[in-house]
Amino acid sequence: IYLCSEITRMQMIGKEIHSIKTIVQQYHTGEEPVLVVCSDRESYVCKYMRSSSASYKLVCELIGSCMAVAWNIVTPRVCLVKIKAEHWPNSIKGYRGSAPSLGTAWLENVVDITPSTCNEIPKSTCLLEQLLKIALFDFWIANEDRNANNANLMYDLQKDQIVSIDYGCIFNTATFDYPLSQLTMTDTILWSDLFKHLTKDVARLETDRLVKNLKNDYSALLERSKAQMQTIMDVLPEEWLVPPSAVKEKMNQLFASEWTDGVWENFTDCLAENL
Repeated sequence: IYLCSEITRMQMIGKEIHSIKTIVQQYHTGEEPVLVVCSDRESYVCKYMRSSSASYKLVCELIGSCMAVAWNIVTPRVCLVKIKAEHWPNSIKGYRGSAPSLGTAWLENVVDITPSTCNEIPKSTCLLEQLLKIALFDFWIANEDRNANNANLMYDLQKDQIVSIDYGCIFNTATFDYPLSQLTMTDTILWSDLFKHLTKDVARLETDRLVKNLKNDYSALLERSKAQMQTIMDVLPEEWLVPPSAVKEKMNQLFASEWTDGVWENFTDCLAENL
């Protein structure tokens, strides 16, 4: 799920698969996603087009996942999933049209990271490094849905890795009509018990070293992300009814020097406050 090459993962996104049996269950969270067994014999948690606003969130999920891969952030693979009408049971409400859903590979051997479970996560420099990169990524892509109360993170028990999920609220909660705006300190994972847990007893010099390494990698991560833009545009489903010009314009905002410089300044300011 995590270790296939970036090129392979991007090719998988563009390959549409379909459901092969009745939906297993529906999760009663914000987007009402469903668990689906698909034609590649894998299970996916699928979000689907229920409204015009939902379609913009699907675009955000697609972009966020692709950009996270470019940043080498551990995140489940995604692909387009056609859920057949006959596989929607009457007991589950949802969109039964022709638009493909966006499926996220169902994960095993993971636990949700919450305020009540974060203290059970082992402390290590490696995990702190992963969390710092995820935090910077969220500042860059304006993800307003990862914070102290809603980490949208999992911990892989076997691989000792933090897994990033859910990107529907990037671009300031799927805002396409206005320019990007910087996150506030309390809107980030730096304002969380998990961050406090992983930084406790860590020497400031060690944290400074990790941040310096991240600074050195920042430009390269942005270039890798920019290289994904065309692939995202190529696989963007027409059925989602989101103008490609709006999607391209929004992604372009991510690479303006005024934005990227401001992101780094905001990230380091918030980091200093929370340390």
